[in-house]
Amino acid sequence: MNREDLGPLMTVRTKPVDLVVGRSNGHRDDEGNSKMEPQVGLEFDSAEDAQEFYNGYATQVGFKIRIGQLYRSRVDGSVISRRFVCSKEGFQTNSRTGCPAFIRVQKIDSGKWVLANIKKEHNHEFEATGEICSPQIQRKSFPTPRSSSGGASRTGIRSHEDDSPSGVVDIKRLKKEEMDVFSAIGEPQKGLEFNTANEAYKYYYSYAATIGFRIRIGQLFRSKHDGSITSRRFVCSKEGHQHPSRVGCGAYMRIQRQESGRWVVDRLQKEHNHEFDSPTDPSRSVTVASRGYRDEGSSMLENLDLVETNGGLSLVKRVRESSIGSNWYSVLLEYFQNRQAEDTGFFYAMDMREGKGMNIFWADARARFSCAQFGDAVVFDTTYRRGSHLVPFASFVGVNHHRQPALLGCALIADESEESFTWIFQAWVRAMSGCRPVSIIADQDRAIQHSISQVFPGTHHRFSAWQILELEQENLGTLLSMDAEFKYEYETCIFQSQTASEFDSAWNMLMSKYNLRENAWFKEMYRMRKSWVPFHIKGTFFAGIPVDGSLKSYFTTILTAQTPLDEFIIRYEKAIEQRREEERKEDFNSFNLQSVLHTKDPIEEQCRRLYTMTMFKVFQKELLECYSYVGLKINVEGAISRYLVQKCGNGDERNTVAFNASNLNISCSCKMFEFEGVLCRHALKVFQIMNVRELPSRYILHRWTKSAKYGILRDVDSGGGSQDFKALMLWSLREEARNYIEAGAASLERYKLAFEIMQEGRRNLCWQN
Repeated sequence: MNREDLGPLMTVRTKPVDLVVGRSNGHRDDEGNSKMEPQVGLEFDSAEDAQEFYNGYATQVGFKIRIGQLYRSRVDGSVISRRFVCSKEGFQTNSRTGCPAFIRVQKIDSGKWVLANIKKEHNHEFEATGEICSPQIQRKSFPTPRSSSGGASRTGIRSHEDDSPSGVVDIKRLKKEEMDVFSAIGEPQKGLEFNTANEAYKYYYSYAATIGFRIRIGQLFRSKHDGSITSRRFVCSKEGHQHPSRVGCGAYMRIQRQESGRWVVDRLQKEHNHEFDSPTDPSRSVTVASRGYRDEGSSMLENLDLVETNGGLSLVKRVRESSIGSNWYSVLLEYFQNRQAEDTGFFYAMDMREGKGMNIFWADARARFSCAQFGDAVVFDTTYRRGSHLVPFASFVGVNHHRQPALLGCALIADESEESFTWIFQAWVRAMSGCRPVSIIADQDRAIQHSISQVFPGTHHRFSAWQILELEQENLGTLLSMDAEFKYEYETCIFQSQTASEFDSAWNMLMSKYNLRENAWFKEMYRMRKSWVPFHIKGTFFAGIPVDGSLKSYFTTILTAQTPLDEFIIRYEKAIEQRREEERKEDFNSFNLQSVLHTKDPIEEQCRRLYTMTMFKVFQKELLECYSYVGLKINVEGAISRYLVQKCGNGDERNTVAFNASNLNISCSCKMFEFEGVLCRHALKVFQIMNVRELPSRYILHRWTKSAKYGILRDVDSGGGSQDFKALMLWSLREEARNYIEAGAASLERYKLAFEIMQEGRRNLCWQN
């Protein structure tokens, strides 16, 4: 920023608070005291001088201030702007009212700081000026307890731009004097720097105690190069849901190690979703805090390696221990053996390493048969990783012909290493008779990526939507919330690009305009664009799972990663029975009820006859919408004609459809059929133009039809098949037999009829070759 951009300036040099008086815009209050009103254009030697000036003004007016956000240069990372806000800004405590008052100072080319923005209006009553003591402004230099040699040292907490050296504080020597130092710093903010992670923990612990909440140690992150710890998270004690007292609070502070060896606050979430407790004196419970960090850090955190890469994070147990409780193995093994005695199609596997149990995988006969029907698009659900958990429970889930989640297998993950994920994926392939999905939705972690590429070569790996949103918030949160233009251009690039060239062009424009070409996160996300950008995803079949959403959880809240062992099996079976009953109801409705036709188009009747009710409604919506579109032939090459299809009155929504008159092949640039398996309105419009009265069978996927339960067996030659097909036939007949038995045992009359039909059927089978 240049001096000329701000007009006339006035230089204000720091004096004691009661002496800060300006010549411009000054006036006297009722008691005759002179005070200066802050105004745009005031110039200061440093940001601290601006803070001291605003604090003096606030003291005389009758309010207090806090340090707000700081802003860094995209070029060299130096601080270029700071905000100082009213202490009642925000709503984190009951005393705060969301006051909007603030000043913002900007660093100019000369190195001085200029007041660039101001909001003077408050939304609360002022305190009597006599009741507010003028606080001493701390300038990054804080008194600390003396070291063992008798010399004084600093806490190591400072602003990011302060590069002076400081000593290391021993966590065992945390005393009331030191806690007072931490309290003097005030609220956490991005840019605070510490000598050690221990100091950061003590500071956040002290801050939490004065506000009225408690903290726990969250994840740690390690470098992929040398395994050293590069980042730590400290979270509110009410984070997660594994205990009734926890409410999923999102408040946390993350620190990152710098090249200098210091630790800087780089991520911060202050908002809590619960009431605070009464503030406490942090010095009274500091021993517990220190011991808690040391013990937990050594026994839990230090044994976890969360390997950090730009593309993902892989949490690995350094000592290769299982995170599954030892008592789970014997209980589950007994359950598996009992289930296998009842269900010969039940499959389970346990990963043993050096005589110790590790990963566990299992799938019942119904899940294995469902894979033959709905194993083309799979979700590897590892929701447990979002927070603390009692058991690392994961599941493989598909989408059935009613668009409901279909269970395809379950697993307990001993450690989140590539070795563990590879073993689990291989166990799933064995259980599913070699089935490999067309697509899989799973987390972005490097270990999972490598395992998928190894076990499922050719399968399109799509990243979980929740993880993409979380990464965007972590890396772009400030930019997205404060720069509306960037937010619009970024979302347009991601969600509106229709071709690879459009996306690349928009992406390159963003990188250049906002100086992001050297940003490591953007580099990595561009490299992996085929796993998260909608344009690249829509060319692969994902059973219509939205690109910005996910499949509904199969187990919902009945079974979670917080379910204790003594309830796990009961809840597991309850959830399965509930889901399968929902599927049976939809099967019944599809065979016994009919949707209302809205047109006389024979294609609508054809699809009503074949699709399940749910899928027919999806198709019917596209069919009805196509009547509000027009198609214009734009190109002919032999038997292939290309049409521009757009909505009447909306020239912005247009797609290109290619139609081959010789074999009735059709494709649309919107890729709905490729992504969802249902023809889009644009293709249907061209079929109308070409007077196609019946859809080719290849455009009605069998997996969406009423008879989808027969899976791939419908196309198998009656002469016999491999052992894999025999297993599929067994599972299919067993499922039908179960339903037959339930219906036949409803009454004595039904039993007699069912028995006669069964005998007649067996006699007929005996006559077959």
